[in-house]
Amino acid sequence: MSSKSGSIFLIPSTLGDTLPEKVLPAYNFQLIQQLDVFIVEELRTARRFLRKCGYNKDFETTTFHILNEHTAENDVFSFLDQARSGQDTGLLSEAGCPAIADPGSLVVKLAHENGIRVVPLSGPSSIIMALMGSGFNGQNFSFHGYLPVKAPERNKKIREIERDMMRTGETHIFIEAPYRNNHMLESILLACGNDTMLCIASNISLSDESIITAPIARWKKMNFQPGKKPTVFLLSR
Repeated sequence: MSSKSGSIFLIPSTLGDTLPEKVLPAYNFQLIQQLDVFIVEELRTARRFLRKCGYNKDFETTTFHILNEHTAENDVFSFLDQARSGQDTGLLSEAGCPAIADPGSLVVKLAHENGIRVVPLSGPSSIIMALMGSGFNGQNFSFHGYLPVKAPERNKKIREIERDMMRTGETHIFIEAPYRNNHMLESILLACGNDTMLCIASNISLSDESIITAPIARWKKMNFQPGKKPTVFLLSR
């Protein structure tokens, strides 16, 4: 690793409209003040988050690189130019931890390939916090990200997950776009056996946080709908 290279700091953000000091350590705020280059998913929300963290530099002189699903990999390589020349760069997640169900993983991959130091910072992760609060197996677990959008394929995938869960005892974790949460729950209740355990964790770390664990049979009686809230689904035996 070149001693002249800067570092890529992986900066977690809040999971919603909560005070940063409630979920982030003071060290993160101190480090953010030192940075002039950021890689972000959405400029407006990134600037708002930085101001909440006390960032007081002029945004007109701060460099922001936009990284989302439309960004070409060749463009991402150029985002590391400042780090290669010795300037520290912050990789900022839109919500939670960078590179976890987040496009920032490509930045981290390229940084390692180019001998640039990568420094992950502490912060909230809805996936890990949901697992912590579920009461499920935290020793062995799998994260599937998003399941298929169409109901037949989604139901089939859930049945596959349940079979594997029953065989191995692993906790299986997945997420969904908030506007499809209710459809996801419908598929889970249709596909899974009554004894399978389901945890639904919504709005983690926010004032209306909800973490509920119960067998499928009980969920069927609840008439519960997660609604359009950021939600993590977990299955266990």
